[in-house]
Amino acid sequence: MDLKSKIILISGPTASGKSSFAIKLAKKVDGEIINADSMQVYKELKTLSARPDPKKYQKIKHHLYGFLNVTKNFSTGDWLKLVIKKIKAVQKRKKTPILVGGTGLYFKALTDGLVNIPNISLKLRNQIRDLQKKLGQKKFYEKLLILDPSSRGKIKPTDTQRSIRAYEVKKFTKKSLADWFKNTKSNFVENDFFKVYIDFPRQELIERIDARTREMIENGAIKEVKNFIKLRVRKDRSANKAIGVNEITEYLKKQKNLNDTRDKIAIKTRQYAKRQSTWARGNMNTWMKLKPQDINNFLKKI
Repeated sequence: MDLKSKIILISGPTASGKSSFAIKLAKKVDGEIINADSMQVYKELKTLSARPDPKKYQKIKHHLYGFLNVTKNFSTGDWLKLVIKKIKAVQKRKKTPILVGGTGLYFKALTDGLVNIPNISLKLRNQIRDLQKKLGQKKFYEKLLILDPSSRGKIKPTDTQRSIRAYEVKKFTKKSLADWFKNTKSNFVENDFFKVYIDFPRQELIERIDARTREMIENGAIKEVKNFIKLRVRKDRSANKAIGVNEITEYLKKQKNLNDTRDKIAIKTRQYAKRQSTWARGNMNTWMKLKPQDINNFLKKI
């Protein structure tokens, strides 16, 4: 299997061993690794985001890790602009770009292109979210179909997030979300990519998440959040979404004990892993599914 001419994409749920697998693969294909995780871009969130340790890079170049201050927002569009440049730079050096991460939207933007929808005011977005909460999803979806009939069949009645997004886009731009997508395309073609999704059994993944949560607490996560609090990061900044920030903040305020804090972080991480798996089923069904026990055989074929 010759992958040196491809752009390799590696995804999977959190704690599935993506970074370790990427390093092994990079050695095989003379590759360089590029981050595709929305929290690993922040330099102050090394422990909580499980950012790869430079000591474990094994001389493999890594890009777009820990370069941004947590006080800055960072969108999928921001990442896409940077990653396209990085891919081209890696290819120019005759190396193989290997993108690794668990942020599904990043991969979708790269492979399908990113819709260039105008920025919608926070006031309108909040009004629509309040409306959805007030009506409930069933009635809100019915209201969406009146506003934008083209959403029928494209958005599931139970998909709250996409329903809200479709509603706000139609309301603000007077144009359907589906129409925006029609004019979107990637900078690359499908054949440029080789896509791998690490498909970990649920129970094993839960055990790995629990173990990693304990390690994070032992390896400085509490100190990391103390420093984060000192930076007075605005509530609307993306870094606040990092799992562990709110939980450890509660612990530091003596609202929770350490055991409860650790359990809450582990539970939230499991929920996040489940959402990643759900996303993959809906958006990554063409990706090669690789079970952890098959990784070594896969690498031997490269």
